[in-house]
Amino acid sequence: MADKSQVCSVWVGSETGILKGVSLSKKQAFNFCEMNCLSRDQEVCVLGWGDQHETEVLVGSVNGTVKTFSTEKGIFTETRQCGESTQGRFTGLAVTDSALITCVETGLLRVWKEGSTDTVEINAGTNVCRMRQNPSQRNQVATGGKENGLKVWDLERPETPIFTSKNVRNDWLDLRVPEWVRDMAFIPDSDKIVTCTGHHQVRVYDPASPQRRPVLEAQFGEYPLTALSLPSNQDSVVVGNTHGELAILDLRKGLVRGCLKGLAGGVRGLQCHPSLPLVASCGLDRFLRVHSLEDRSLQHKVYLKSRLNCVLLSSRDLELSSSAVTGDVEEVKEEGELDEVWDTMEMIKDKAKKRATEEAVVTAVEKTTKKRKVQPLPNLWPPPVKAIGPDSAAFEDISK
Repeated sequence: MADKSQVCSVWVGSETGILKGVSLSKKQAFNFCEMNCLSRDQEVCVLGWGDQHETEVLVGSVNGTVKTFSTEKGIFTETRQCGESTQGRFTGLAVTDSALITCVETGLLRVWKEGSTDTVEINAGTNVCRMRQNPSQRNQVATGGKENGLKVWDLERPETPIFTSKNVRNDWLDLRVPEWVRDMAFIPDSDKIVTCTGHHQVRVYDPASPQRRPVLEAQFGEYPLTALSLPSNQDSVVVGNTHGELAILDLRKGLVRGCLKGLAGGVRGLQCHPSLPLVASCGLDRFLRVHSLEDRSLQHKVYLKSRLNCVLLSSRDLELSSSAVTGDVEEVKEEGELDEVWDTMEMIKDKAKKRATEEAVVTAVEKTTKKRKVQPLPNLWPPPVKAIGPDSAAFEDISK
């Protein structure tokens, strides 16, 4: 299994509990799991890198376990129980120099220190939808959810958040605007944070600003946004919603630069490559897609047979060639190959038969029309009346 995992540049987690590795250069996909003990409790919720060298993949499941997968050995090397299924699904995984960070839907944020049974617990509020780590300051994480505004936590001082967002002002009817943070990301080389909401809003917060409200707000579409990711150019953001729409938004003006087409289901996982102008997405339509951010064209389209929840990209070149792989390989068909299959199929054209059928129908209608005769209606008024009684003979037929 080591030779298979080493050529994979994209990792995807599915609802069936399977960790899937995809090699775009070889056009191959591999399943890494124990097939004899799969269950719905092992559904993969989140993925993350276990170290900076990208030799370990952290897999968070619905049952509260966090598995460590070695990309060099091609096997799961460790399983850790980091919660219970009653606490909700994992909403984020992260690592620091000597600790594992987990967060669940109930708002329980935990720091699991290596070699110690003691954990640091933080109550981030209820209905947490996402937890993200600051890549430049790894001791900071951000949380947010439904009716749970954006919060930034310093894990070295976990008593209170270092930043708590404030809801926008009431609308034109003086009604409170609902909050629903679905995903967030730290903008590199700054303190700003960009979020997307379930009310199709994209907001930018600046903790250094005296106001805690967003300094920029934009809207996209009419459906809830589910995921976002920042490209390497840092002046735009890619967002996806529940109807399979992907868009690139300008963070300076709040305008839509363009849309990425080809999706047929809700977006659940979205990640931009850290150095290349590429973005990978997955969701309910069971496809992994890789788009180019320069011309917004579809570069790769891979069918993976299961509904997908999350995606993780390697920082190396996604199409980097490697040694040949042997063994059982899941078949991968890309869009170009499917088009070739349809192009090679023979098109059946039987115009003569179609014309004969149409002429037969017209002839039958004409014959039916000619045979039809118009019958005059009988004179039913006034109706004949017969009197009842001894003098009925005089009134037997009054119509004459």
